[in-house]
Amino acid sequence: MPAADAATEPDERTPQPGVDVPDRRGRTGLDRVGRDLDRNPRVRVRDVRVLTSNWYVTRTTTFDFQHADGTWTTEERETYDRGDGATILLYDVAARTVLLTRQFRFPAYVNEHPDGMFIEAAAGLLDEDDPETAIRREAEEETGHPVGDVEHVFDVYMSPGSVTERLHFFAAPYVRGTIADGSRAGLADEGEDIEVLELSFDDALDRIGRDIVDAKTIMLLQWAALRGPFAAARA
Repeated sequence: MPAADAATEPDERTPQPGVDVPDRRGRTGLDRVGRDLDRNPRVRVRDVRVLTSNWYVTRTTTFDFQHADGTWTTEERETYDRGDGATILLYDVAARTVLLTRQFRFPAYVNEHPDGMFIEAAAGLLDEDDPETAIRREAEEETGHPVGDVEHVFDVYMSPGSVTERLHFFAAPYVRGTIADGSRAGLADEGEDIEVLELSFDDALDRIGRDIVDAKTIMLLQWAALRGPFAAARA
């Protein structure tokens, strides 16, 4: 019978963008990421599934994990892969100022931030660049200020429970007055509308936890106060 014959035929899986066929960024084989990890003998990756591949990638990975008592369990974790990024604090020691930005961040807005207008240090994804090249590009795009010599501060995993991103932290001097407080920057074709903020360093520190609630910015400000360019003045 035709119906019975159809029922016995194997289903053909629809090709999945990012796995079998290119996604909107031309990528395939995204389900192979992580399968060959062997640096930790207590972790054995069993399977990787791509859930979404629109611009960034969400995966579910199944792995066996050996606990401290020697027992093994099978675990499943979902990861969000947006690539690595970089951020920078621009500062003027003599004027005791820092150059920050303010822009709308919808994820914060939807999670109870009053208006979504976030004060933060310039930052962006590496894309295909090395961290130093990327942060020079992002700093100029977001503040309008070309960056000279930069200091690498540290690298941090910002949300290791679910996000793969590693953020590279930098700092660099600028000269107060070269960029006007309240000027606009950002790439219009990427929907960016960024306000440049020139704040006194002490004012920026005082705002932590009030209207500066961005983790990377707080970390850079605290580094600057404890070990960075403003540490000597506080000793």
